Amino acid sequence: MITLLFHSEVDRREWWDDEFARHRGDINLVTLADLDSGAVAAEAIDYALLWKPPAGLTARLPGLKAIFSLGAGIDHLLSDPDLRRDVPMTRVVDPNLTARMTEYVVLHVLRHHRRQHDYDALQRLGKWRALAQPLASERRVGILGLGVLGGDAARALGALGFAVSGWTRTAHAVPGVEMFHGAAGLDAFLGACEILVCLLPLTAETEGIINAGLLARLPRGASFINAARGRHVVDADLLAALDTGQLAAATLDVFHVEPLPQDHGFWHHPKVTLTPHIAAVTDPRACVAQVIGNIGRIERGEAPINLVDLRRGY
Repeated sequence: MITLLFHSEVDRREWWDDEFARHRGDINLVTLADLDSGAVAAEAIDYALLWKPPAGLTARLPGLKAIFSLGAGIDHLLSDPDLRRDVPMTRVVDPNLTARMTEYVVLHVLRHHRRQHDYDALQRLGKWRALAQPLASERRVGILGLGVLGGDAARALGALGFAVSGWTRTAHAVPGVEMFHGAAGLDAFLGACEILVCLLPLTAETEGIINAGLLARLPRGASFINAARGRHVVDADLLAALDTGQLAAATLDVFHVEPLPQDHGFWHHPKVTLTPHIAAVTDPRACVAQVIGNIGRIERGEAPINLVDLRRGY
């Protein structure tokens, strides 16, 4: 029997129990409550599937063979100073999750492109007014981060006719996308972006990247979409850019603190659309197969897939 510690305060454990039982009956799914009560010994835990675990959890597990992130990002794990770094760590890279993110990005790019936030405001005022509307081919969408998620979103937007640009830390080629990279390429990238989408991994270099200086380099009246991590954004700078008209609107799915505190300025800002971190929710049906596959690889002495490079932070 293989013992897998599952921890997430936003996922229903029974979904995961059912999926693991359906595909591999020799995996015993246990929780932090089982560990803390002594029902399961720390030494018995072989693997951990985690989303935002408490600090020090993995350090309590001497028999741990691997850590599986319950999502595409691993910043929720790396924030633990006592995280076990001597065992393999993987993240979710799956067509299911990728498709969900692309749906979200396309939806909100189209909302900004077709000026739906302006029509919503006119509706609240009871005003009937048609607004100027360029073609998609006349609108430049810029994506920060062209990994698996960003690359797929870029292809979908290109298929709709948008002019798509991408920015990455190092040189990277994506067919049909005008690419920029590094500090030297950031100014030219930002200067043409009418709709900016953030899909960057969260690292020491990208934390706070969406700040007053970056937002000032966008064309006045640009829009912003963040479906990456809340800590990419300096909240006060984003609110200021919205208030001055430097930004016309923003769609935000991720935040520094989640759930977003009720007194936060984003809640009632007329130019902000909020969603509760649902852009690309991990589907148990997709994730379980990946976890089971990686357990099999590790048990056979093979390297798991979607292995995290801790030096890069993703």
